[in-house]
Amino acid sequence: MNDETREAIRSNAKYLRQVRPIDPEEVCSYVESQPHPAVVRQVLREEALDLALIERPDGTFEPVEEAPAETSFSGVDSFPAEYARRLEDLLVEAEGAGWPEGESGNRFRNRLREIKERYRQQQSVDYDEVTALAYALYHLPDYYATTQYVVADLLRDGLVPKRLRVLDVGAGVGGPALGLLDRLPDDALVEYHAVEPSASADVLDAMLETTGPNVHTTIHRTTAEAFDPDGAFDLILFASVLNELDDPSAIVKRYLDSLTDAGSVVAIEPADRNTATGLRRIERAVADDGPATVYSPTVRLWPHQSPSSESWSFDVQPDIDVPAFQRQLDEAATDHYHTSGEFVNVDVQYAYSILRTDGKTAIETRGNHATAAKMADAKSHVTDRIDMLAVKLSHDLADGGNPLYLIGDGSQEIDHFAVLTEESILNEDLRAADYGDLLFFENALVLWNDDEDAYNVVVGSETVVDRVPA
Repeated sequence: MNDETREAIRSNAKYLRQVRPIDPEEVCSYVESQPHPAVVRQVLREEALDLALIERPDGTFEPVEEAPAETSFSGVDSFPAEYARRLEDLLVEAEGAGWPEGESGNRFRNRLREIKERYRQQQSVDYDEVTALAYALYHLPDYYATTQYVVADLLRDGLVPKRLRVLDVGAGVGGPALGLLDRLPDDALVEYHAVEPSASADVLDAMLETTGPNVHTTIHRTTAEAFDPDGAFDLILFASVLNELDDPSAIVKRYLDSLTDAGSVVAIEPADRNTATGLRRIERAVADDGPATVYSPTVRLWPHQSPSSESWSFDVQPDIDVPAFQRQLDEAATDHYHTSGEFVNVDVQYAYSILRTDGKTAIETRGNHATAAKMADAKSHVTDRIDMLAVKLSHDLADGGNPLYLIGDGSQEIDHFAVLTEESILNEDLRAADYGDLLFFENALVLWNDDEDAYNVVVGSETVVDRVPA
């Protein structure tokens, strides 16, 4: 097809998009060379980003709506079968139908053990084909689920446009990408860019083949440090990658310059103490000493304040169903040191931070000295009963005994824990509130906990705890 025909198709599409859906069969009749409708359809697909077109189920095209993306979300029960089949195809292509068993199965299991051990020792991992496939076996499902929960908050708040430009930094084998793309509505137009230098990019490339016609993907096989973002992005995703970078705060600061004015950086890390607290240090470096604002969950409720507590904060969601490929890999293990479930990973636990540069936060309420005490002043309130604002930053942390929750207001120098000693109708919101919800405590007792080097905010039967609308 020559340039003249392509330009004629574009010109007709530009005109028709203003009056009615673009039908390839209609367009071909307006073009002098009379191209086949299939040729017109292919050109429209290739030019969709430039023309801002989405393809409808009936095969016609129409302009993407300039509006926030809307979608319902009730959680993630399982890893989708179509993605599981695609991963299993890759495993069969690499090792044959018996991939979970014999030498190939042992290779994957031993590689996963190596990955876990290096992770525990905070050492880097080199990704060849075996490592990438092993990582996909273990992490595709939980990363898929985790990303959906985090992105769902932005969608709920109307902060994800239907015409969306995404940059996925350290995209890995594709769990975060698939989770994000599945959470978007079918009528969104997505320009997705992945930055991934390792062999994981091959798995990512194969998994992205399952995406719909309105998702346009590009993989940049380079490092986060070397990549030069081209243009502005509405969403920049760092999923389980910041802990692997030498200077993650500098990287996040640099990529913040590539956000649109209303864009968001979404950073996700595993829930373990090292990576979760590391994420909070990065957050403070770019949000309290840098150009960004914490949108959620650790909103700064007091102006010009920055926390310095450890803040091991993470969210927990229901487990997903065990994928068949994980069960097969686990059940085929025959070595004597194998424990049942060693290669099953269905926990959905994660630390996250959403950053913006427009000053917007998920919670608009701010502290006022006339009505609430500030956590930075906790030392002067020990043994006193106080009123305070706080964000709930954990699920129940108690291993038996009184329910215990990490809370924060963005000014705390030392960790604060709400301890529910006597439950009543007045304080039931403490237990019922979701992670990231804003709470107002009235008549709570502040005590110092020598054993934990932390402050306990004691909630008794006469303490009032109310959820505050965001």
